[in-house]
Amino acid sequence: MVGVAAFVLPLCRQTSSGARRRQHHGQIDIGSNMSQRAIEIEVHGVEPIPEAERTSTPWHLFRLSFGGANTFATIILGSLPIAYGLGFLAALSATVVGVLIGALILAPMALFGPKNHTNNAVSSGAHFGVVGRIVGSFLSLLTAVAFFSISVWVSGDALTGAVRRLFGVDGGDLLRGFAYGVIAVTTLIVCIYGYRLMLAVNRVAVFACSAVMLLGFFAYAGDFDPTFAGQGGYALGDFWPTWVLAVLTTMANPISFGAFLGDWSRYIPDSVPKPKVFAAPLAAQLATLLPFGFGVVTATLVADPNDYVVGLTLISPLWYAFPLIVVALIGGLSTGTTALYGTGLDFSSMFPRLSRVRATALVGSIAVAFIFLGSFVFNVVASINAFVTLILLCTSPWMMIMIIGYWVRRGYYLPDDLQVFNRGQQGGTYWYTRGVNWRAMAAWIPATTIGLLMANTPLIVGPFAGIAGGVDISLVATLIVAALLYLVTLQLFPEPRAVFGPAGPRLVRAGSQQVAAIRAVRPRTERRADRPANPAPPR
Repeated sequence: MVGVAAFVLPLCRQTSSGARRRQHHGQIDIGSNMSQRAIEIEVHGVEPIPEAERTSTPWHLFRLSFGGANTFATIILGSLPIAYGLGFLAALSATVVGVLIGALILAPMALFGPKNHTNNAVSSGAHFGVVGRIVGSFLSLLTAVAFFSISVWVSGDALTGAVRRLFGVDGGDLLRGFAYGVIAVTTLIVCIYGYRLMLAVNRVAVFACSAVMLLGFFAYAGDFDPTFAGQGGYALGDFWPTWVLAVLTTMANPISFGAFLGDWSRYIPDSVPKPKVFAAPLAAQLATLLPFGFGVVTATLVADPNDYVVGLTLISPLWYAFPLIVVALIGGLSTGTTALYGTGLDFSSMFPRLSRVRATALVGSIAVAFIFLGSFVFNVVASINAFVTLILLCTSPWMMIMIIGYWVRRGYYLPDDLQVFNRGQQGGTYWYTRGVNWRAMAAWIPATTIGLLMANTPLIVGPFAGIAGGVDISLVATLIVAALLYLVTLQLFPEPRAVFGPAGPRLVRAGSQQVAAIRAVRPRTERRADRPANPAPPR
């Protein structure tokens, strides 16, 4: 922890002074080309990206979305259906269904970035209120810590196993801790430098990891049996409940990107056709069938799918050990940066004293400490399924409300009004009731609660888990409840006409409420200064 802080704090100071120099001259130096920009520390927080810097394309969005998922973390998720007791064909079908459904739910979340030029948590303030958007910030934090930890854990274990296989070195916990540290600290540094360096990393990750995984199919082809029928009983007792569990586990991967797509799509100009922006994350998630498929295929070969990483390194041909190291290092870096970057970005808006760089350093350092405690003290690795279930059931209704809100409002937003809370102000189009739109909250809270009550997983079993004969219908229930409640509340309690723009709303009514003017909120110190230093005693 101390080592991480010692390394990143000079970068924080460098960024702050550099940003002040650029602000002093009234401009931001973005470099003459992409290579130069990649090694400059990004100075933008959640404020709208300047028009001159909205130079990204849907291809860049595809690269970040696919690169962040084309890693060992996704391979691990791909191995879980086999660990649940499914055979190869059943595991593969559950994986394909989960990826397809998750990708279709995820793709619309890319549309908010080009429209509002900020991240999705801030954009959610249009529907949850500029204060209520803290829900999105919480989901971003939960997802970031979970997937950053998973990526470091599994990549570090794969790196350790490959080194043992290649060099015959058994460094025990010391080697494993060193591997965790290398991946975690490198990830944190990339996140501090920001968006352009992430693009550069993913440019390598997309092709390198894909090539190594394709090579892996040849490495293990001789032992693979497509008629593999499973190694034991089903995790939930019967086939269909277990198959649905595998679908939900797979869906968690695309759903986990919902809070982060705006981090990258905010650099895309609003003039880019929406179908192209929509197609980029959809295609990226469909491409993740490569790492998912790698996990499904190789999990049928290991002795114990519940100890997949160790088993994989043991059965790997000696010549494939070095490519495994490449996937572990580059893949872990890619997943970790896509998860951690957005949370640092969002925390900087919630705590104005923290720049994006310092917020990223703070959250990253806490996550690194959590990784070591979880692996060596509390063994949190065994709770990956609980993590993905929480992410799925909390994030999917939030995304459903955002998507319906976008459709109802015909994609109309006021980017400046979304920044009210971040600037320490009150009022504006999205202030609603003290900064919270209870219409969205009245849909999200019951939907999430019902989903958790119906969950049926090895670690999270709700009191209504058996309502459908043991089949987990929690995701279906949470999405339907969120959609219905949100539409009903919008119809019964119409939102102000100002939120819908000139074209008016779709399907629902518009209200006649007046929008409060944006006003500054005086700091407490300023309010205290207005009082007399020695007030007269009461008579």
